[in-house]
Amino acid sequence: MRSGLSSLVRSAEGVYGLILVAGMIVVSRNLTGTSAQALLSVVVTLVIFFAAHVYAATVSWMAEGEDGSVPEALRRGIHESAGLLVVGAIPVAVLALGVVGILRNSDAVWLALVTDLVLLGLLGWFIASTRTTHLWARLGTVALTVTFGAVLIAFKALIHH
Repeated sequence: MRSGLSSLVRSAEGVYGLILVAGMIVVSRNLTGTSAQALLSVVVTLVIFFAAHVYAATVSWMAEGEDGSVPEALRRGIHESAGLLVVGAIPVAVLALGVVGILRNSDAVWLALVTDLVLLGLLGWFIASTRTTHLWARLGTVALTVTFGAVLIAFKALIHH
């Protein structure tokens, strides 16, 4: 794995993007009737949060007084926030399978949520592997990351149900 891609899959933004996408899938699916409407809601929300993240990171870089121009701060902000979009796009692509008719709407929604949780587990593994070689610590991080995502998805579903 290249270092750029590796840093994306081990980023806090990647974890946040997956939790955001899962929550939006649950909410939008409860409020709308088709995977197309859910997909639109999720994509728009993901792009808005990405833009907000880029803005916050850019302003943060500028506030720290680092040498560099506004375009350099913006480039750093985009790089720092990219994990949110890149990793979040995977369950979105699965959700799109319902839009194009490859899967039934409900199957696409459930598969996207399962994919999201699997990706959270993988991110947990990659994040832990940067800190430890101990199998149990890595598995514990996987379990914690997946559980955290699942609990947030469940809470979001309960609140918006």
